[in-house]
Parts: sequence; C-alpha cells; structure tokens
Amino acid sequence: MFEKYRVPLGKTLDLSDYDPAERPFLGESKDDDKARMAELALKLDDLQTLLHANRKHRVLLVLQGMDTSGKDGTIRAVFQNVDPLGIRVANFKSPTPTELAHDFLWRVHSVVPAAGELVIFNRSHYEDVLITRVHDWIDADECKRRYTHINNFEHLLADNNTHIIKCFLHISAQEQRKRLQERIDDPDKHWKFDLSDLKERTFWPQYTKAYEAALSATSTPEAPWYIVPSDSKRHRNLMVAELLVQVLTDLKLSYPPGRPELTGMKVE
Repeated sequence: MFEKYRVPLGKTLDLSDYDPAERPFLGESKDDDKARMAELALKLDDLQTLLHANRKHRVLLVLQGMDTSGKDGTIRAVFQNVDPLGIRVANFKSPTPTELAHDFLWRVHSVVPAAGELVIFNRSHYEDVLITRVHDWIDADECKRRYTHINNFEHLLADNNTHIIKCFLHISAQEQRKRLQERIDDPDKHWKFDLSDLKERTFWPQYTKAYEAALSATSTPEAPWYIVPSDSKRHRNLMVAELLVQVLTDLKLSYPPGRPELTGMKVE
C-alpha cells in the first residue's frame, strides 16, 4: 500500500494527483484506530529497544509539510509509548548567525542519528530549498545545486547504515484554513499562532510548486519521499507509524550475542 504514496523516481511530481483527504490506513471506527495506534506504539517501543541495543543501524525520519500539517502532533502520537532512550527530535528553526556563516548543511550533519539512534527531524534541511526558493532568497541554479548536495549528503548517510524515511504531510488549503482559524478562536492555542502564518499562506501555490520540485529531485532509492494524506490527523499518525514499523521490522533486528564470560556469574 505504501508504494502508491512513494514519490516516483525520476519523474516530475504533481501533488494534485494525491488527495490529502484520503484515509486508506483508517479502520472502521475511532476506537479501532485508537487501538491500532496503541499497538503500533508498543511495537515501535520494542523495535527501538532492539535498534538501540544492536547499535549497527541508524534511522532518520524526516517530517516536512505546510504550516499546521501536524509535525508536532505526529511526533506526539507515533512515539507516545516509545522509551526516550535512543530516540531524539531535532527541530529546525530560522538559522542563527553562526549557522548562516557556514554551508546550509553544516547545522544538519551534527544532529543526524548515531549508531543505535532513531532521530526525527521536525522540519529539516529541506527548508533551505523551500522557503528560500519561494521568497527568491536563492535562484533556480542555486536551488538545483542544493538538490545535488542534499542527495549526496543523504547518500553519505545511507552509506553509513542510516535508513532514511522522508514524509511529506500533505494537507489541503481548506484544512489549513480550518486549523489556523481554530488557533485564532481558542485562546489556549494562541501560543501556536503567528501572524506570519497568514502571510505564508498567501504563497500556497508557490510552496506547492517548490515542494513538487524538491520532492521530485530528492526522492532516491536510499532516501525515498512518501506523500502522507494528512487532512485527517488520525490517518496521518497511523500511516507514519505503519511505515516506520515496516521499515524497522524489515531490518530484522536482534539483540547482540550474549557474553560467554557472564555465563554462571553470581552477584554476591
């Protein structure tokens, strides 16, 4: 089922081919979905423990999407029962003066997963080919160069046994309007709202074009992009969890072999 949502290699992506309101991973009821989410969260906990104990593999989950697409909510739901041991979230905000003084990947390389770690990028290095392109802070030629650098960077990570899963949380403009309005209407959600969100919303067509170009240029065999229909928050969370469980299961992880010198040892 995931293959349908995997961005095809070497082809130009058209996001209009993907319905953000689709819900193929939902069950028959909210209770079914809640039970499945809890089951997946427990599986992730077991798999992450094996990943951490094994210390041979690294896993990187990249979450990108328009404002309000639910990156924070996905992290909370998918990893609700996962032991924080060996798991880490890296958030990418506007670059600092120090970061701007280096190449655009400098701040990224230091937070990629170490052996045995599962790292989630809440936004990522892709910001440097999205907002920068939408606002013409870089030109088309520089953007293409950055695509090449990103592909080479991710290839380097893959060569070092990093398994990369990149998810574009795909919402509609109508759903974004609804979610922004909810933040405005509820004082308890005002902390989530910034007036710049409304300004960026006016660039919706430009962001769509930028995402189509970026995802087309950087979906590779070792670092594929998946389109996650995200108008339904429950569907978004379940699909990401199902995908991550499949990737970790396919690694066929096991605990490291026992240490012979500990056999028969007694603690006094």
